[in-house]
Amino acid sequence: MYLPVPPQPDCVTAWREAVRLVDGASGHEAYNVVIDVADPTANATRAHPGIAVVDDFLTARDKSVEAVANTIFPASLYYRHRAPAFFDVFSTKVLPKVRRSGRWSGYYFERMIDFPVPAGEPPNQLWDIVERMRNDEVRALNKFELSLFDPVRDVDNSPYGGQCLSFLSFKVVPGAERTLTLTAMYRNHFYIEKLLGNLIGLGRLMAFVGRETGLQVGALTVISTHAEIDQPNRARRSEIAAMLAQFDQAGTPLAA
Repeated sequence: MYLPVPPQPDCVTAWREAVRLVDGASGHEAYNVVIDVADPTANATRAHPGIAVVDDFLTARDKSVEAVANTIFPASLYYRHRAPAFFDVFSTKVLPKVRRSGRWSGYYFERMIDFPVPAGEPPNQLWDIVERMRNDEVRALNKFELSLFDPVRDVDNSPYGGQCLSFLSFKVVPGAERTLTLTAMYRNHFYIEKLLGNLIGLGRLMAFVGRETGLQVGALTVISTHAEIDQPNRARRSEIAAMLAQFDQAGTPLAA
């Protein structure tokens, strides 16, 4: 059981096509939706008219595309402080202000750089991956895995809340110019409130790894093991349909 989304050139067209397919499924939900984005760094700001439409809709409901993207990768913090210094700035300055509870801060980036372990120093999984990719002695180009699901803290009886992004798998594709790809797995995925910001955030994460390693950024693949057309802050289906119509009028083409 899976629902393949036709490959799209960028995050914004991938979002629209994925929403269209899941919205048309029974109950406005689907399982194992596969999204492939050729260039996840292209057309990824509010300057794109389609993103502006979605962002206005979400901001009016106390959400924003940028806020969602920042939970995956705080790009402005990185460009201000650079790596590895921005890891410490995030942990000491940003995290105390945004932490929701001891169990879950709401930031996937926290678990990328400070994953809880029973004993010893918590690993910075993300920086470890960067350093291994830089190392010419590392021959395993398919072994750059990053876990976000914590079986101790994340198992409860609620289908919602907590972490939804569970796992990331980076690959280095050999060739004349080595290319970075990323596969991300979600256990549950809100396609209206979260998906566009998630795609943009993952693209920024890839851009960071590519910049730090000298790799060309390649395709992003997202697998939503459960996806739904959610209703942020109890938005009516008619309001979502109107937003999608406005998005389409903004002139965002879909790949065939």
